[in-house]
Amino acid sequence: MVHLYNLHPFGSQQVVPCKLEPERFCGGGRDALFVAAGCKVEAFAVSGQELCQPRCAFSTLGRVLRLAYSEAGDYLVAIEEKNKATFLRAYVNWRSKRTESSRVCIRLVGHKVEAPFSQTLRDQMSIVEMPLSEAPLCISCCPAKGDLLVGCTNKLVLFSLKYQIINEDFSIVDFERSLIIHIDNITPIEISFCVGYVAVMSDLEVLIVKLESDPKNGESISHYSHETNKPVKQAEGTRNETLQLESDDFVICQKPMELLGEKSEQSGVSVTLESTGLADEKIKYFHVQHLLYRRFAPDISSYVLSDDIKLHSLQLLPIYQTGFFTSDRKNSSQEKELLSLFCFFSLPHVGYLYMVVKSVELMSVYQYPEKSQQAVLTPQFLHVITSNNLQCFTVRCSAAAAREEDPYVDTTLKACPPVSMDVCALRIQLFIGLKAICHFKNHVVLLTKANPEAAPERRESPKRLLSRTGTSVKLKAPPAAEAGWNLYIVNTISPVQLYKEMVDYSNTYKTAKTQGCIHLLSEAHLLVRAALMDAGQLEPGEKAELLEAFKDSCGHLGDCYSRLDSQHSHLALPYYKMSGLSMAEVLARVDWTVEDALQKYERGLIFYINHSLYENLDEELSEELAAKVVHMFHVAEPKQLPHVLCSPSLKNINPLTAVSYLRKLDTSGSSSVLVTLTKAAMALRMGDLDTYRNEMEIHSEMKLVSGFILEPRLLIQQRKGQIVPAELAAHLKDTQPALLVASVLGLQKNNKIGIEEADSFFKVLCGKDEDKIPQLLVDFWEAQLVACLPDVVLQELFFKLTSQYIWRLSTRQPPDTIPLRTSKDLINACGHYGLIYPWVNILLSSDSLADKNYTEDLSKLQSLMCGPSFDIASIVPFLEPLSEDTLSGLSVHVLCRTRLKEYEQCIDTLLERCPEAVIPYANHELKEDNRTLWWKKLLPELCQKIKCGGEKNQLYLSSLKETLSVVAVELELRDFVNVLPEDGTAAFFLPYLLYCSQKKSLT
Repeated sequence: MVHLYNLHPFGSQQVVPCKLEPERFCGGGRDALFVAAGCKVEAFAVSGQELCQPRCAFSTLGRVLRLAYSEAGDYLVAIEEKNKATFLRAYVNWRSKRTESSRVCIRLVGHKVEAPFSQTLRDQMSIVEMPLSEAPLCISCCPAKGDLLVGCTNKLVLFSLKYQIINEDFSIVDFERSLIIHIDNITPIEISFCVGYVAVMSDLEVLIVKLESDPKNGESISHYSHETNKPVKQAEGTRNETLQLESDDFVICQKPMELLGEKSEQSGVSVTLESTGLADEKIKYFHVQHLLYRRFAPDISSYVLSDDIKLHSLQLLPIYQTGFFTSDRKNSSQEKELLSLFCFFSLPHVGYLYMVVKSVELMSVYQYPEKSQQAVLTPQFLHVITSNNLQCFTVRCSAAAAREEDPYVDTTLKACPPVSMDVCALRIQLFIGLKAICHFKNHVVLLTKANPEAAPERRESPKRLLSRTGTSVKLKAPPAAEAGWNLYIVNTISPVQLYKEMVDYSNTYKTAKTQGCIHLLSEAHLLVRAALMDAGQLEPGEKAELLEAFKDSCGHLGDCYSRLDSQHSHLALPYYKMSGLSMAEVLARVDWTVEDALQKYERGLIFYINHSLYENLDEELSEELAAKVVHMFHVAEPKQLPHVLCSPSLKNINPLTAVSYLRKLDTSGSSSVLVTLTKAAMALRMGDLDTYRNEMEIHSEMKLVSGFILEPRLLIQQRKGQIVPAELAAHLKDTQPALLVASVLGLQKNNKIGIEEADSFFKVLCGKDEDKIPQLLVDFWEAQLVACLPDVVLQELFFKLTSQYIWRLSTRQPPDTIPLRTSKDLINACGHYGLIYPWVNILLSSDSLADKNYTEDLSKLQSLMCGPSFDIASIVPFLEPLSEDTLSGLSVHVLCRTRLKEYEQCIDTLLERCPEAVIPYANHELKEDNRTLWWKKLLPELCQKIKCGGEKNQLYLSSLKETLSVVAVELELRDFVNVLPEDGTAAFFLPYLLYCSQKKSLT
């Protein structure tokens, strides 16, 4: 279905002042128009709204049959005919042609130019002749790289664009014949080439293939690197049968066919590559990927009219990544990155537009109201000419390209009208006698000519027209120049101007709330989007104007989807986001009078407001707008009301108004605790502590935690990207800190808050700097260890806790609040906190701390170090602030060395600082493989200490007796005698020797 609007995409027009009737014409980049007539090509300067002026002219070898221009390389190429022979010639450096009589350099393709001629080539036009073994039929220039593809009977020849470097300041355009593509069974009448994609069209067939540079299946650079065999045999059999059956009385028509992707290899068309380029060529094509084959069948009832059964206007249209253009013309083509590619071709009454890059699919079908003669595709429009009309259709290229360029399209962040949306005709403009059309920049060039009153020409046999085997391209010689022709340049109006007209036109649909309004606004949106994607064609001041129009179009589409109750109403959200409108500005566009009277709010508006309130936008609505939003949700989505009231955007809502709506809610079910908490939060805002306490006492603490999990914003909010504790959280910190910690832990368990966010929340809540840790955060860390959360990295949590414990012990800083758990609570509740070793308690028994507040931190640190999960090596660098001068610090250091199995150093330290702890330490630590330290380390050290004497001699002597008792049990008599000191008193050691000698008989 094609919608028809009466808009005005065409603006002013002017007549091109050419002297002879044009035979061929084409655009020349951004500022030129080439017109071929007779044996001459005229170039005209085209700039904005100024009159078209002659620029230069140059003679050709003969009559021009085909004409094409390449912006990459800035050259013009023509197929010329002289004496029934055809020639292929490229005109380079044509801008240096001042007069028609100026000198011209003619050279063969690939001919190396000597340096002495460089100055001459710099100042004059050059003609590059490209000889071919067969007559050229059609040509196409790659719009990105400037390579030239030439169509001949059963083959295509690719000339790669090259630059001959004469010196460091000057290079000339040249070509190299790099590839021959052999295509059997199709004689091209039109071809199109773009970045390795080749489209070939005969009278009733279209083939699209991709030339790939990556070798597959071990293919090399040799000739004929890819070939399609089986389909060829099948096709040849079909054609032989056709030749046998055809006679003067029968016409054999093959059935219509459409093959996409890999299936197109079954078309019966053989494609073979023959590499002819140099070995050092940068890009070589090794493989052919078939993308599309389409064959049409003629309408038998009208087979006598040859033009009715022929395809025309084959075109590949590329769309590039936005922003990849440079001002250097020679390198600009290399900087373009292909985003999407589209292929268009047309029958006289139907046009087809395909997307052919990542997937091959038919995007749009254009039904013309009358027979078309030619069409040209642009990123924004499809221009079609009939005998008396210039028709302008919309296209979906920008919609498809937008989805390739931006992965966020079709999400809640961004949207774009669908590719499948029906196309429309913006204008059918009357032009008498249209014959040909071309397009460049924002100009449409039209050739008109009054039909001469001549006898009808003899037509070819229908058999000849319908059979592909006899297809060939024969260009009829032009008649003598006749009066009544004109060549027009029609300027298309700016996209912004046409957009504004489309928006004004859409207002006629607004009151009816129909899909027509959305369709036209979607067309306007795609128009602006296409103009933004074609950034290389924008004037300096146009981009900002287009961006403003783009946002405006998104706002209009958001309005439509927010007010229409349809399956696509959710699109209001991404369109409003792209519009840049604030929530208050969106709400100001709502007709509240009508809505209040009907008490009906459409799904699109509810969906947008609900998501916006959830996304923590840094916007606070006024009290009036906040009340309207609350009323809207009370009517349309009452279950969402508690969530809506917790949004920072509704901070200015009157608490009394909020409570009045909350009381009307049905509190049955799981949402009852959420309603209760919301009421409590509103009572707290009003300063009504009695109501607050009454509400908080309705549910148990665990139930309240589940309520906070349902709506985290009751505790934690975000403003301008920063964590902001809610008023209720601040109150719980002072009155119910355990509930607050449990609630935040529940949020983390349910992935409602991250680890770093939770830490930041407690710091902000307690008013601490980034480098200071409040006790409430330490309580939270301890709660994380107890809860054993799966996403918490244990060693990081151990590091946080131990570093905090050590800092407090080293600086004698007490916790700022009473800890929620004691060390005994943690040991009983958490497996990561281990029982403190007995010798540690003995070590600390003689220590009297000035402030008992530190004992809890010390016990928690020791308990963690005694636990099974703690990586003791990670704590060593952080023990330096904790001095060993105190017994508390000493206990930590000795405990650390013990866990690192540095037992001998620990024995030395304990003998020196706390000898009463040596034997308990040895009993606990010197076991199994470490038992030898009793007689190898502890026994000699004690004997040495006793020899030295001193005030601790009695402690050493007592420890020695305990050690001898253990050693006597462990060693045989001979080994025991060997470990005893040689200068010891025999009477002292005799009881232990007797026990050691008698233990065998005792056992």
